[in-house]
Amino acid sequence: MVWNSWNARVTVLRQAETSTTNMTRALAQNANDIIGSVDNVIVGLVEILETEKLDAPHLERIHQFMQQRVSEIPLLHGLFVYDETGRWVVNSQQELMKHLNNADREYFIYHRNSSDRGPHIGPPVRSRSTGDWIVTISRRLNHPDGSFAGVMLATVEMAYFRSFYESFDIGNSGAIVLLSDTGTLLVRNPFNEEIIGKDFSKGPLYQEYLSNGQPSGSAMLVAKVDNIERLYSYRHLDAYPLIISAALSKKEILANWRHQTMRLAAGASLVIALLWFLGLRLARQIAIEEQTQTELGKAKEDLERKNEELAALALQDGLTGLANRRRFDVALEAEYARAMRNAEPLALIILDVDRFKQYNDTYGHLQGDECLKKIAQALMSIPARPGDLVARYGGEEFAVLLPATSAHGAVSVAERIRCAVLDLGLTHTSNAGGIVSISAGAAAITPLRNSTPQDLIRIADKALYVAKAEGRNRVSLSETT
Repeated sequence: MVWNSWNARVTVLRQAETSTTNMTRALAQNANDIIGSVDNVIVGLVEILETEKLDAPHLERIHQFMQQRVSEIPLLHGLFVYDETGRWVVNSQQELMKHLNNADREYFIYHRNSSDRGPHIGPPVRSRSTGDWIVTISRRLNHPDGSFAGVMLATVEMAYFRSFYESFDIGNSGAIVLLSDTGTLLVRNPFNEEIIGKDFSKGPLYQEYLSNGQPSGSAMLVAKVDNIERLYSYRHLDAYPLIISAALSKKEILANWRHQTMRLAAGASLVIALLWFLGLRLARQIAIEEQTQTELGKAKEDLERKNEELAALALQDGLTGLANRRRFDVALEAEYARAMRNAEPLALIILDVDRFKQYNDTYGHLQGDECLKKIAQALMSIPARPGDLVARYGGEEFAVLLPATSAHGAVSVAERIRCAVLDLGLTHTSNAGGIVSISAGAAAITPLRNSTPQDLIRIADKALYVAKAEGRNRVSLSETT
């Protein structure tokens, strides 16, 4: 009996470890997707801020762009730009608070002292503008000479993480923890405001992660916060400097096992008289165990299916059904490398709906969304090759990636797209001709060793500006090919 009881205990703990491991995998995927979507916005804004002249008209355009991004991404709390002194330059709020300065914030000090251009996830802070708890994601801005020009900051509402984490069943004494690479506590469920932002690099979970030397693992640890022994499963995010952990209380994991063991021990004294009863109970226990294994198998299959669905949704624009910016960036990197290896051209078309702000102002944002959906359907009917990619680049901008295509071919495809949009006949009284139209910039290059995918985006974007400057509803080919 003792041997069977011990094996049952081992089985329960193993099942709990499987559960926490699967939970951690889902949490890590969610965090990667959340931060990745926000970081894509930051990267786009950094490029604009470092290449454009930041006069009043451009700042207003950036301000409108930021507001639109925040309205489209619910988890975004705000977008902010600070100059090299910490002064507020532009943000997503309705009005810019010019009297505030963020030079004392951790993320500002970090970027001022570090030349790293990658994303930085700082400790949680209370927003100076709203008072809400937020998690900061930032990148450094540089002057043309490489010197520090300021910070591009995005803030994510901690409430979004808390709400998502609370949807997981971790029992009465379980915990979900999100740590930075340095051991700073960013988010915890159950929420405890007193420990948010504290250093837990000396805590048992972080020390276990360091000593393990692997990106993921499991261990039975006693928490520093409340002295509760839990089974922790942890995982380092693939793309960002974060560690996510899900934990179940050891006491709660073994509660049923203890109860069953105590009952079996009490019955052992009557084993001879109750042999028949214990035989029935053993059969019942086996049936419960088989049912539990079956249910765990189904739960695992459901979780894997949901993870696959989440991975697919992470690469798709929710409004139009096209590839999103993240998928476009991945495809551009891959096709650029292929074009460089094969010494063949790679073409890109960037197009923008003419006077789309006025369209929204006239017909409303819901009608504006319908307009974008119809344009997306028209776009999907133009490129016919398997390798071509149509993506929503951001807002009312779309991108078409055309491998092994010359500049002439890119212009031809762009012209077909322009005509297809006109053929939709969507009413737009604020636009020339009274219907919706698009402007497109086309570019094609044969990549060289000293070039980057951003060069192709830059010249296509330059061509788009030319098309708009020359009157819109036209296709412009970049002079740099």
